[in-house]
Amino acid sequence: MPPAVQAVVLVAGGGAQPGSGTATGMHDLLGRPLLDWVLRAVEPLGADPLLLVAEEETEAVRAVSAGRAHAVVHAPPLGVGDALGTAARSVGLQPGRPLLLVDGNLPLLRGDTLRGLLDHHHASGARATLLAARLAQPGAGDRVVRDRDGRVRALAAASDATREQLAIDEVDVGVYVFEVGPWLEALERAGAGRTEYRPAEVVARLVAASEHVEALATDDTRVAWRVRSLAELASLAATLRAERNTALMAAGVVVEDPETTWVSPDADVEPEAVLRPGSLLEGRTVVRRGARIGPFARLVDTEVGERAQVLDHCLLHEAHVAARATIGPFAHLRPGTTVGEAARVGNFVELKKTHLGPGAKAPHLSYLGDAVIGSRANIGAGTITCNYDGHTKHPTQIGEGAFVGSDTTLVAPLSVGAGSYVGAGSTITKDVPEDALALSRAPQVVKPGWAKRRREARAKASREPGR
Repeated sequence: MPPAVQAVVLVAGGGAQPGSGTATGMHDLLGRPLLDWVLRAVEPLGADPLLLVAEEETEAVRAVSAGRAHAVVHAPPLGVGDALGTAARSVGLQPGRPLLLVDGNLPLLRGDTLRGLLDHHHASGARATLLAARLAQPGAGDRVVRDRDGRVRALAAASDATREQLAIDEVDVGVYVFEVGPWLEALERAGAGRTEYRPAEVVARLVAASEHVEALATDDTRVAWRVRSLAELASLAATLRAERNTALMAAGVVVEDPETTWVSPDADVEPEAVLRPGSLLEGRTVVRRGARIGPFARLVDTEVGERAQVLDHCLLHEAHVAARATIGPFAHLRPGTTVGEAARVGNFVELKKTHLGPGAKAPHLSYLGDAVIGSRANIGAGTITCNYDGHTKHPTQIGEGAFVGSDTTLVAPLSVGAGSYVGAGSTITKDVPEDALALSRAPQVVKPGWAKRRREARAKASREPGR
Protein backbone atom coordinates (compact mmCIF):
# COMPACT_ATOMS: atom_id res chain seq x y z
CA MET A 1 0.00 0.00 0.00
CA PRO A 2 1.43 3.44 -0.91
CA PRO A 3 2.53 5.55 2.06
CA ALA A 4 0.55 8.56 3.25
CA VAL A 5 1.03 11.64 1.13
CA GLN A 6 1.41 15.37 1.71
CA ALA A 7 0.26 17.86 -0.90
CA VAL A 8 0.82 21.42 -2.05
CA VAL A 9 -1.68 23.12 -4.37
CA LEU A 10 -0.48 26.28 -6.05
CA VAL A 11 -3.07 29.02 -6.58
CA ALA A 12 -2.78 30.18 -10.17
CA GLY A 13 -1.58 33.75 -9.88
CA GLY A 14 -2.13 36.90 -11.89
CA GLY A 15 -5.36 37.60 -13.68
CA ALA A 16 -7.12 35.48 -16.26
CA GLN A 17 -6.27 38.49 -18.37
CA PRO A 18 -4.86 41.93 -17.57
CA GLY A 19 -7.34 44.08 -15.69
CA SER A 20 -9.58 41.21 -14.58
CA GLY A 21 -8.74 41.94 -10.95
CA THR A 22 -9.04 38.28 -9.92
CA ALA A 23 -6.38 35.59 -9.58
CA THR A 24 -6.91 32.95 -12.25
CA GLY A 25 -7.63 30.20 -9.72
CA MET A 26 -10.41 32.28 -8.15
CA HIS A 27 -12.48 32.74 -11.30
CA ASP A 28 -15.72 30.75 -11.28
CA LEU A 29 -16.29 27.73 -13.49
CA LEU A 30 -19.95 26.66 -13.41
CA GLY A 31 -20.40 28.42 -10.08
CA ARG A 32 -17.29 27.05 -8.36
CA PRO A 33 -13.82 28.65 -8.26
CA LEU A 34 -11.29 26.89 -10.47
CA LEU A 35 -9.27 26.14 -7.34
CA ASP A 36 -12.24 24.36 -5.77
CA TRP A 37 -12.32 21.94 -8.72
CA VAL A 38 -8.67 21.09 -8.06
CA LEU A 39 -9.15 20.66 -4.32
CA ARG A 40 -12.02 18.25 -4.93
CA ALA A 41 -9.63 16.04 -6.89
CA VAL A 42 -6.90 16.22 -4.22
CA GLU A 43 -9.00 15.85 -1.05
CA PRO A 44 -9.90 12.14 -1.46
CA LEU A 45 -6.17 11.31 -1.17
CA GLY A 46 -6.25 12.29 2.50
CA ALA A 47 -3.07 14.36 2.22
CA ASP A 48 -1.56 15.52 5.53
CA PRO A 49 -0.69 18.30 5.42
CA LEU A 50 -2.65 19.78 2.52
CA LEU A 51 -1.23 23.22 1.78
CA LEU A 52 -2.58 25.97 -0.42
CA VAL A 53 0.09 28.41 -1.59
CA ALA A 54 -1.15 31.78 -2.85
CA GLU A 55 0.37 35.15 -3.68
CA GLU A 56 -1.96 36.74 -1.13
CA GLU A 57 -4.51 35.43 1.33
CA THR A 58 -7.62 37.08 -0.07
CA GLU A 59 -11.14 36.56 1.19
CA ALA A 60 -11.75 34.25 -1.79
CA VAL A 61 -8.72 32.11 -0.92
CA ARG A 62 -9.83 31.90 2.71
CA ALA A 63 -13.34 30.89 1.65
CA VAL A 64 -12.08 28.06 -0.56
CA SER A 65 -9.47 26.78 1.90
CA ALA A 66 -11.55 27.05 5.11
CA GLY A 67 -11.64 23.67 6.85
CA ARG A 68 -9.93 22.01 3.90
CA ALA A 69 -6.36 23.23 3.52
CA HIS A 70 -3.77 25.36 5.27
CA ALA A 71 -3.24 28.57 3.29
CA VAL A 72 0.35 29.81 2.94
CA VAL A 73 1.26 33.16 1.40
CA HIS A 74 4.36 33.56 -0.77
CA ALA A 75 5.03 37.12 -1.89
CA PRO A 76 6.46 38.46 -4.03
CA PRO A 77 5.79 35.50 -6.34
CA LEU A 78 9.09 34.04 -7.53
CA GLY A 79 7.89 31.00 -9.40
CA VAL A 80 6.79 27.46 -8.60
CA GLY A 81 10.04 26.50 -6.92
CA ASP A 82 9.95 29.47 -4.56
CA ALA A 83 6.30 28.72 -3.69
CA LEU A 84 7.27 25.20 -2.73
CA GLY A 85 10.15 26.45 -0.62
CA THR A 86 7.75 28.84 1.14
CA ALA A 87 5.44 25.91 1.94
CA ALA A 88 8.35 23.87 3.32
CA ARG A 89 9.50 26.72 5.54
CA SER A 90 6.01 27.70 6.74
CA VAL A 91 4.61 24.34 7.78
CA GLY A 92 7.42 21.85 7.48
CA LEU A 93 7.31 18.92 5.09
CA GLN A 94 7.73 15.38 6.35
CA PRO A 95 10.80 13.68 4.79
CA GLY A 96 9.25 10.21 4.98
CA ARG A 97 6.19 11.05 2.87
CA PRO A 98 6.02 11.70 -0.85
CA LEU A 99 4.90 15.20 -1.75
CA LEU A 100 2.24 15.85 -4.37
CA LEU A 101 2.60 19.23 -6.10
CA VAL A 102 -0.44 20.34 -8.12
CA ASP A 103 -0.94 23.42 -10.27
CA GLY A 104 -4.21 25.03 -9.13
CA ASN A 105 -5.13 25.91 -12.70
CA LEU A 106 -6.11 22.37 -13.76
CA PRO A 107 -9.85 22.21 -13.04
CA LEU A 108 -10.49 18.90 -14.81
CA LEU A 109 -8.07 16.81 -12.77
CA ARG A 110 -9.64 13.69 -11.27
CA GLY A 111 -8.91 11.97 -8.00
CA ASP A 112 -8.38 8.59 -9.66
CA THR A 113 -5.75 10.11 -11.96
CA LEU A 114 -3.86 11.49 -8.97
CA ARG A 115 -4.13 8.16 -7.15
CA GLY A 116 -2.76 6.38 -10.21
CA LEU A 117 0.17 8.80 -10.29
CA LEU A 118 0.95 8.11 -6.63
CA ASP A 119 0.72 4.35 -7.18
CA HIS A 120 3.07 4.56 -10.18
CA HIS A 121 5.55 6.63 -8.18
CA HIS A 122 5.54 4.11 -5.33
CA ALA A 123 5.83 1.05 -7.58
CA SER A 124 8.66 2.50 -9.70
CA GLY A 125 10.82 3.61 -6.77
CA ALA A 126 11.42 6.95 -8.53
CA ARG A 127 12.69 10.06 -6.80
CA ALA A 128 10.20 12.13 -8.79
CA THR A 129 7.23 11.29 -11.02
CA LEU A 130 5.36 13.73 -13.19
CA LEU A 131 1.99 13.49 -14.89
CA ALA A 132 2.05 13.73 -18.67
CA ALA A 133 -0.70 13.89 -21.26
CA ARG A 134 -0.60 12.78 -24.88
CA LEU A 135 -1.98 15.59 -27.01
CA ALA A 136 -2.67 15.61 -30.74
CA GLN A 137 -1.59 19.26 -30.74
CA PRO A 138 0.99 19.74 -27.95
CA GLY A 139 1.31 23.46 -28.73
CA ALA A 140 3.35 25.39 -26.17
CA GLY A 141 3.49 22.57 -23.62
CA ASP A 142 6.81 21.31 -22.23
CA ARG A 143 7.69 18.07 -24.04
CA VAL A 144 8.56 15.03 -21.92
CA VAL A 145 11.84 13.65 -23.26
CA ARG A 146 12.48 10.01 -22.29
CA ASP A 147 15.51 7.74 -22.55
CA ARG A 148 15.49 4.24 -24.03
CA ASP A 149 14.23 2.78 -20.73
CA GLY A 150 11.29 5.16 -20.63
CA ARG A 151 12.67 7.30 -17.83
CA VAL A 152 12.47 11.07 -18.02
CA ARG A 153 15.62 12.67 -19.39
CA ALA A 154 14.37 16.26 -19.63
CA LEU A 155 11.42 18.60 -20.00
CA ALA A 156 11.88 20.60 -23.19
CA ALA A 157 10.19 23.99 -23.41
CA ALA A 158 8.53 24.48 -26.79
CA SER A 159 10.43 27.72 -27.34
CA ASP A 160 13.80 25.95 -26.92
CA ALA A 161 12.98 22.47 -28.23
CA THR A 162 14.61 20.84 -31.21
CA ARG A 163 12.59 19.72 -34.21
CA GLU A 164 12.68 16.13 -32.90
CA GLN A 165 11.51 17.24 -29.46
CA LEU A 166 8.67 19.30 -30.92
CA ALA A 167 7.40 16.11 -32.57
CA ILE A 168 6.88 14.51 -29.14
CA ASP A 169 3.19 14.34 -28.20
CA GLU A 170 3.75 13.93 -24.44
CA VAL A 171 3.57 17.17 -22.47
CA ASP A 172 4.08 18.03 -18.83
CA VAL A 173 0.69 18.62 -17.17
CA GLY A 174 1.86 20.42 -14.03
CA VAL A 175 1.39 17.67 -11.43
CA TYR A 176 4.37 16.07 -9.68
CA VAL A 177 5.12 13.53 -6.96
CA PHE A 178 8.58 13.51 -5.46
CA GLU A 179 10.62 12.52 -2.46
CA VAL A 180 11.09 15.64 -0.39
CA GLY A 181 14.83 15.57 0.34
CA PRO A 182 16.21 15.12 -3.20
CA TRP A 183 13.67 17.54 -4.65
CA LEU A 184 14.47 20.34 -2.21
CA GLU A 185 18.19 19.85 -2.77
CA ALA A 186 17.71 20.07 -6.52
CA LEU A 187 15.46 23.08 -5.98
CA GLU A 188 18.17 24.91 -4.07
CA ARG A 189 20.78 24.15 -6.73
CA ALA A 190 18.46 25.21 -9.56
CA GLY A 191 17.57 28.43 -7.78
CA ALA A 192 21.02 29.53 -6.71
CA GLY A 193 21.38 33.19 -7.58
CA ARG A 194 18.03 33.23 -9.38
CA THR A 195 14.74 35.00 -8.76
CA GLU A 196 12.56 32.48 -10.64
CA TYR A 197 12.89 28.86 -11.67
CA ARG A 198 10.64 26.19 -13.15
CA PRO A 199 10.00 22.51 -12.40
CA ALA A 200 11.72 21.63 -15.69
CA GLU A 201 14.98 22.99 -14.29
CA VAL A 202 14.62 21.01 -11.08
CA VAL A 203 13.90 17.86 -13.09
CA ALA A 204 17.06 18.55 -15.07
CA ARG A 205 19.04 18.79 -11.83
CA LEU A 206 17.66 15.47 -10.62
CA VAL A 207 18.54 13.80 -13.91
CA ALA A 208 22.05 15.29 -13.83
CA ALA A 209 22.47 13.80 -10.36
CA SER A 210 21.48 10.37 -11.77
CA GLU A 211 18.23 10.38 -9.84
CA HIS A 212 15.36 8.24 -11.12
CA VAL A 213 12.62 10.44 -12.67
CA GLU A 214 9.45 8.85 -14.06
CA ALA A 215 6.48 10.13 -16.07
CA LEU A 216 3.01 8.59 -16.13
CA ALA A 217 1.27 9.38 -19.41
CA THR A 218 -2.50 9.56 -19.61
CA ASP A 219 -4.64 9.55 -22.72
CA ASP A 220 -7.21 11.73 -20.93
CA THR A 221 -6.36 15.04 -22.56
CA ARG A 222 -8.83 16.92 -20.34
CA VAL A 223 -6.45 16.78 -17.38
CA ALA A 224 -4.17 19.21 -19.25
CA TRP A 225 -6.89 21.82 -19.86
CA ARG A 226 -5.88 25.17 -18.41
CA VAL A 227 -7.46 28.59 -18.18
CA ARG A 228 -5.13 31.39 -19.25
CA SER A 229 -7.70 33.99 -20.31
CA LEU A 230 -11.32 34.92 -19.77
CA ALA A 231 -12.04 33.69 -23.29
CA GLU A 232 -10.63 30.25 -22.43
CA LEU A 233 -12.67 30.24 -19.22
CA ALA A 234 -15.87 30.93 -21.16
CA SER A 235 -14.99 28.26 -23.73
CA LEU A 236 -14.36 25.63 -21.06
CA ALA A 237 -17.58 26.56 -19.24
CA ALA A 238 -19.56 26.22 -22.48
CA THR A 239 -18.08 22.77 -23.10
CA LEU A 240 -18.89 21.57 -19.58
CA ARG A 241 -22.42 23.02 -19.72
CA ALA A 242 -23.09 21.21 -22.99
CA GLU A 243 -21.82 17.92 -21.56
CA ARG A 244 -23.93 18.39 -18.43
CA ASN A 245 -27.09 19.06 -20.42
CA THR A 246 -26.43 16.10 -22.73
CA ALA A 247 -26.08 13.82 -19.71
CA LEU A 248 -29.31 15.18 -18.20
CA MET A 249 -31.24 14.59 -21.40
CA ALA A 250 -29.85 11.05 -21.63
CA ALA A 251 -31.20 10.48 -18.10
CA GLY A 252 -34.70 11.65 -19.06
CA VAL A 253 -34.66 15.36 -18.20
CA VAL A 254 -36.34 17.61 -20.77
CA VAL A 255 -33.91 20.43 -21.59
CA GLU A 256 -35.78 22.56 -24.12
CA ASP A 257 -32.86 24.79 -25.08
CA PRO A 258 -29.47 23.37 -24.02
CA GLU A 259 -27.61 26.45 -25.26
CA THR A 260 -29.29 28.72 -22.70
CA THR A 261 -29.69 26.25 -19.82
CA TRP A 262 -27.10 26.30 -17.04
CA VAL A 263 -26.98 23.44 -14.49
CA SER A 264 -24.41 23.29 -11.70
CA PRO A 265 -22.34 20.10 -11.44
CA ASP A 266 -23.63 19.79 -7.86
CA ALA A 267 -27.31 20.12 -8.82
CA ASP A 268 -29.62 17.10 -8.95
CA VAL A 269 -32.35 17.03 -11.60
CA GLU A 270 -34.63 13.98 -11.70
CA PRO A 271 -36.08 12.37 -14.84
CA GLU A 272 -39.22 13.92 -16.36
CA ALA A 273 -38.33 17.35 -14.98
CA VAL A 274 -38.58 20.13 -17.58
CA LEU A 275 -35.98 22.89 -17.85
CA ARG A 276 -37.27 25.65 -20.10
CA PRO A 277 -35.02 28.17 -21.93
CA GLY A 278 -32.88 30.42 -19.77
CA SER A 279 -33.06 28.20 -16.67
CA LEU A 280 -30.13 28.59 -14.23
CA LEU A 281 -29.71 25.93 -11.52
CA GLU A 282 -26.86 26.89 -9.22
CA GLY A 283 -25.18 25.27 -6.22
CA ARG A 284 -26.86 22.20 -4.77
CA THR A 285 -30.27 22.83 -6.27
CA VAL A 286 -32.61 19.82 -6.49
CA VAL A 287 -35.44 19.54 -9.01
CA ARG A 288 -37.73 16.56 -8.48
CA ARG A 289 -39.50 14.42 -11.03
CA GLY A 290 -42.05 16.19 -13.21
CA ALA A 291 -41.25 19.71 -11.97
CA ARG A 292 -41.12 22.53 -14.53
CA ILE A 293 -38.59 25.36 -14.32
CA GLY A 294 -38.61 28.59 -16.32
CA PRO A 295 -38.29 30.10 -18.72
CA PHE A 296 -35.69 32.53 -17.37
CA ALA A 297 -35.71 31.30 -13.78
CA ARG A 298 -32.71 31.23 -11.42
CA LEU A 299 -32.54 28.74 -8.55
CA VAL A 300 -29.69 28.76 -6.02
CA ASP A 301 -29.37 25.94 -3.45
CA THR A 302 -33.12 25.38 -3.72
CA GLU A 303 -35.28 22.25 -3.74
CA VAL A 304 -38.35 22.03 -5.99
CA GLY A 305 -40.77 19.17 -5.35
CA GLU A 306 -42.46 16.79 -7.77
CA ARG A 307 -44.73 18.44 -10.36
CA ALA A 308 -44.14 21.88 -8.90
CA GLN A 309 -43.75 24.84 -11.24
CA VAL A 310 -41.36 27.77 -11.12
CA LEU A 311 -42.57 30.14 -13.82
CA ASP A 312 -41.03 33.00 -15.80
CA HIS A 313 -38.41 35.33 -14.32
CA CYS A 314 -38.27 33.98 -10.75
CA LEU A 315 -35.35 34.03 -8.30
CA LEU A 316 -35.25 31.37 -5.56
CA HIS A 317 -32.35 31.30 -3.10
CA GLU A 318 -32.03 28.62 -0.38
CA ALA A 319 -35.74 27.90 -0.53
CA HIS A 320 -37.87 24.76 -0.48
CA VAL A 321 -40.89 24.34 -2.74
CA ALA A 322 -43.11 21.33 -2.06
CA ALA A 323 -44.87 19.13 -4.59
CA ARG A 324 -47.45 20.71 -6.95
CA ALA A 325 -46.76 24.24 -5.71
CA THR A 326 -46.61 27.11 -8.21
CA ILE A 327 -44.15 30.00 -8.05
CA GLY A 328 -44.29 33.11 -10.20
CA PRO A 329 -44.06 34.66 -12.59
CA PHE A 330 -41.71 37.35 -11.26
CA ALA A 331 -41.53 35.97 -7.70
CA HIS A 332 -38.60 36.18 -5.29
CA LEU A 333 -38.06 33.53 -2.60
CA ARG A 334 -35.25 34.48 -0.24
CA PRO A 335 -33.30 32.20 2.14
CA GLY A 336 -35.28 30.27 4.72
CA THR A 337 -38.52 30.21 2.75
CA THR A 338 -40.65 27.08 2.42
CA VAL A 339 -43.73 26.78 0.23
CA GLY A 340 -46.13 23.98 1.10
CA GLU A 341 -47.74 21.42 -1.16
CA ALA A 342 -50.04 22.89 -3.83
CA ALA A 343 -49.48 26.40 -2.46
CA ARG A 344 -49.32 29.40 -4.79
CA VAL A 345 -46.89 32.33 -4.86
CA GLY A 346 -47.85 34.73 -7.62
CA ASN A 347 -46.37 37.61 -9.57
CA PHE A 348 -44.26 40.23 -7.79
CA VAL A 349 -44.44 38.44 -4.43
CA GLU A 350 -41.36 38.35 -2.20
CA LEU A 351 -41.00 35.87 0.67
CA LYS A 352 -38.17 35.95 3.21
CA LYS A 353 -37.76 33.32 5.93
CA THR A 354 -41.44 32.54 5.57
CA HIS A 355 -43.43 29.31 5.62
CA LEU A 356 -46.45 29.29 3.32
CA GLY A 357 -48.63 26.33 4.28
CA PRO A 358 -50.16 23.70 1.99
CA GLY A 359 -52.79 25.14 -0.32
CA ALA A 360 -52.16 28.70 0.84
CA LYS A 361 -52.07 31.54 -1.70
CA ALA A 362 -50.22 34.82 -2.05
CA PRO A 363 -51.14 35.64 -5.64
CA HIS A 364 -50.04 39.26 -6.17
CA LEU A 365 -47.74 42.11 -5.17
CA SER A 366 -46.91 41.22 -1.55
CA TYR A 367 -43.97 41.11 0.83
CA LEU A 368 -44.10 38.41 3.53
CA GLY A 369 -41.12 38.23 5.87
CA ASP A 370 -40.50 36.19 9.04
CA ALA A 371 -44.01 34.78 8.76
CA VAL A 372 -45.74 31.44 9.30
CA ILE A 373 -48.87 31.22 7.17
CA GLY A 374 -51.27 28.34 7.72
CA SER A 375 -52.75 26.01 5.15
CA ARG A 376 -55.44 27.36 2.80
CA ALA A 377 -54.84 30.95 3.94
CA ASN A 378 -55.35 33.67 1.33
CA ILE A 379 -53.07 36.70 1.25
CA GLY A 380 -54.53 39.55 -0.79
CA ALA A 381 -52.67 41.77 -3.22
CA GLY A 382 -50.49 44.45 -1.67
CA THR A 383 -50.18 42.77 1.75
CA ILE A 384 -47.04 43.63 3.71
CA THR A 385 -45.70 42.16 6.92
CA CYS A 386 -43.88 44.93 8.76
CA ASN A 387 -41.34 42.62 10.38
CA TYR A 388 -38.42 44.98 11.07
CA ASP A 389 -38.46 47.85 13.55
CA GLY A 390 -34.96 49.10 12.74
CA HIS A 391 -33.30 46.83 15.30
CA THR A 392 -35.12 43.48 15.51
CA LYS A 393 -37.02 41.18 13.16
CA HIS A 394 -40.46 40.21 14.50
CA PRO A 395 -42.67 37.27 13.50
CA THR A 396 -46.14 37.21 12.01
CA GLN A 397 -48.45 34.18 12.33
CA ILE A 398 -51.48 33.73 10.13
CA GLY A 399 -53.73 30.78 10.93
CA GLU A 400 -55.26 28.14 8.72
CA GLY A 401 -57.93 29.35 6.34
CA ALA A 402 -57.48 33.00 7.28
CA PHE A 403 -58.34 35.64 4.66
CA VAL A 404 -56.22 38.78 4.49
CA GLY A 405 -57.70 41.44 2.23
CA SER A 406 -55.80 43.48 -0.32
CA ASP A 407 -53.59 46.42 0.65
CA THR A 408 -53.21 45.24 4.24
CA THR A 409 -50.32 46.13 6.54
CA LEU A 410 -49.58 43.61 9.30
CA VAL A 411 -47.36 45.18 11.97
CA ALA A 412 -45.37 42.43 13.72
CA PRO A 413 -45.20 40.85 16.20
CA LEU A 414 -48.71 39.80 15.29
CA SER A 415 -51.03 36.81 15.20
CA VAL A 416 -54.02 36.46 12.88
CA GLY A 417 -56.24 33.59 14.04
CA ALA A 418 -57.43 30.64 11.97
CA GLY A 419 -60.53 31.30 9.90
CA SER A 420 -60.45 35.03 10.54
CA TYR A 421 -60.90 37.88 8.05
CA VAL A 422 -58.88 41.06 7.73
CA GLY A 423 -60.64 43.74 5.72
CA ALA A 424 -58.94 45.26 2.72
CA GLY A 425 -56.99 48.45 3.30
CA SER A 426 -56.41 47.76 7.00
CA THR A 427 -53.37 48.39 9.18
CA ILE A 428 -53.40 45.67 11.84
CA THR A 429 -51.36 46.23 15.00
CA LYS A 430 -53.15 43.91 17.47
CA ASP A 431 -53.73 40.17 17.42
CA VAL A 432 -56.85 38.96 15.62
CA PRO A 433 -58.78 36.08 17.31
CA GLU A 434 -59.94 33.02 15.41
CA ASP A 435 -62.98 33.48 13.17
CA ALA A 436 -63.02 37.25 13.82
CA LEU A 437 -63.21 40.20 11.42
CA ALA A 438 -60.56 42.90 11.82
CA LEU A 439 -60.90 46.34 10.24
CA SER A 440 -58.93 49.54 10.70
CA ARG A 441 -60.19 52.14 8.24
CA ALA A 442 -61.04 55.80 8.61
CA PRO A 443 -64.79 56.36 8.03
CA GLN A 444 -65.59 57.10 4.41
CA VAL A 445 -66.87 60.60 3.68
CA VAL A 446 -69.04 61.29 0.60
CA LYS A 447 -69.84 64.87 -0.44
CA PRO A 448 -72.50 64.87 -3.18
CA GLY A 449 -71.83 67.26 -6.09
CA TRP A 450 -68.36 68.25 -4.82
CA ALA A 451 -66.53 67.24 -8.01
CA LYS A 452 -69.01 69.08 -10.25
CA ARG A 453 -68.77 72.29 -8.20
CA ARG A 454 -64.94 72.09 -8.30
CA ARG A 455 -64.91 71.78 -12.08
CA GLU A 456 -67.29 74.73 -12.49
CA ALA A 457 -65.21 76.91 -10.16
CA ARG A 458 -62.03 76.14 -12.09
CA ALA A 459 -63.75 76.91 -15.40
CA LYS A 460 -65.03 80.25 -14.10
CA ALA A 461 -61.62 81.23 -12.77
CA SER A 462 -59.98 80.50 -16.12
CA ARG A 463 -62.35 82.98 -17.88
CA GLU A 464 -61.60 85.91 -15.58
CA PRO A 465 -59.32 88.71 -16.91
CA GLY A 466 -55.68 88.41 -15.91
CA ARG A 467 -55.89 84.66 -15.41
